[in-house]
Amino acid sequence: MSRDIECDLLVVGSGAAGLATAITAKKRGLDVVVIEKEPVFGGTTALSGGVLWIPLGPHGRKQNPADTREAVRTYMMQETGAFYDEAAVAAFLDNGPKMVEFFERETAMKFIPTMYPDYHPDMPGGAPIGRSILAEPYDIRGLGKDMARLKLPLKTITFIGMMFNSSNADLKHFFQVTKSLTSFMYVAKRLANHLKEMALYRRAINVTSGNALAARLAQSALDLGIPILTSSPAREIIMEQGRAVGARIASAEGDYRITARQGVVLACGGFPQDIQRIAKAYPHLQRGGEHLSPTPLGNTGDGTRMAEVLGAVVDIRFKDAAAWMPVSKVPYGNGEFGVFPHLLDRYKPGIIGVLRSGKRFTNESNSYHDVGAAMIRACEGQKDTAMWLICDKATMGKYGLGYAKPAPMPLGGLIRNGYLIKGDTLAELAKNAGIDPAGLEATVRDYNVGAVKGQDPAFGRGRTAFNRYLADPENKPNPCVAPVQSGPYYAVKVVMGDLGTFDGIKTSVVGEVLKRDGTAIAGLYAVGNDRASIMGGNYPGAGITHGPNMTFGYLTAHHIADKAGVPA
Repeated sequence: MSRDIECDLLVVGSGAAGLATAITAKKRGLDVVVIEKEPVFGGTTALSGGVLWIPLGPHGRKQNPADTREAVRTYMMQETGAFYDEAAVAAFLDNGPKMVEFFERETAMKFIPTMYPDYHPDMPGGAPIGRSILAEPYDIRGLGKDMARLKLPLKTITFIGMMFNSSNADLKHFFQVTKSLTSFMYVAKRLANHLKEMALYRRAINVTSGNALAARLAQSALDLGIPILTSSPAREIIMEQGRAVGARIASAEGDYRITARQGVVLACGGFPQDIQRIAKAYPHLQRGGEHLSPTPLGNTGDGTRMAEVLGAVVDIRFKDAAAWMPVSKVPYGNGEFGVFPHLLDRYKPGIIGVLRSGKRFTNESNSYHDVGAAMIRACEGQKDTAMWLICDKATMGKYGLGYAKPAPMPLGGLIRNGYLIKGDTLAELAKNAGIDPAGLEATVRDYNVGAVKGQDPAFGRGRTAFNRYLADPENKPNPCVAPVQSGPYYAVKVVMGDLGTFDGIKTSVVGEVLKRDGTAIAGLYAVGNDRASIMGGNYPGAGITHGPNMTFGYLTAHHIADKAGVPA
């Protein structure tokens, strides 16, 4: 019996972009099949913060009614520079709010507003609030038997498997647990519910952030009867008479064919785990440095490779080809390790970042992408692209450092396995970490002069609303700045990682894959991180991946349905 499948549209990848495309196309009346390389669905989305940047959307309009289209255009022009694409930006601004309204009206998708400022709110057109939304938490028992196929969140950013919301309000209770009865009760309730879930289901049931986004989209797809075929990698695009008409799929039982009458959509998550391509695209790898990506190991650039074979353009154009994320390597034992993304600690007062020279090089409270880009530039001319986050005993106890949790959690195991470096004096810490002792002592001495007054004259830390958003509002007068004073001192080595690639397949505004002469490969489309980002290698605000990815997936699906003659 043949295992071949026929459908109208084949979507390759089960992250937010792929599922948004599939759901929209199905709602327009197309017969859709989603395939996923890994045995679980959700892709990079399931590991992410689950935030979408949707300027002028229905939630943001309530938060910031004064925001304007011209302000957003100005901001995006400023952020993207030479890569500003007026047609793509117009399509994004036109369709982003429509996409949100469609998914909230027609599917299980629910969003909540966040308090996130833009990452550069002081730039022309930047906004202090109203452009980022978040997937509402979700009980994954709604997925039924498919619950086991949802990708687990990143292990290093959970606490005994418990997820935290991307909202700063959720985390503040955990930092205040020993100081506030309200926070203690909040944390106690969260822990009790989580331990019950683990006992019954061996995983968190009430999920947040990107896991909630992936789960809600998957439930929406499955409710519509869209099959999500896991453990089903696409090997090649099938072409007939110059048109993409399906793909050859691998499985444990052998290869088979999926024929797609209206085309194939590539949503494979970009190329962050394509070792050969990132070696050429990432400057710190070009000079022999280290890179650790917390993205799924399956994101090996399958979409870009299959498109290139057919003549698609996948040039490395952007100065920053990926969404940089400073990360640290967490030893688990037996040679295994996890990757910890430094999403929160850098913003806290009393934590500074230094190079091997012992010198600071940037505002540690800038966005992860900005700090990563600064680290890459600061380490030019040397093989090692790294910084060390430094703090004293009091700061460690209050906030923790990287994977090391704040008091009363023990630190001994992380010191013994080498993750956390300790020294009774700054000179001893520097020696143990491989940092220049004189440089570190001078840096801390100079930094403390201003820090005791809440000032950072060297880098202006705490100057913007975004700097302050993830800091500590209880720390006066500057929530981002406090001195590094009394030992013992601690350090964690941080290297470069990414949250996904920015460069990708060149497409038209509606997602058609383009050849070098500018013509489209008939029937072939790209969405999500497979498609080159409209942000031009920059990171203007929280959710600038998911927001455009879902919006253009929605737009691409409508374009395909229109071409198929399906009534709107």
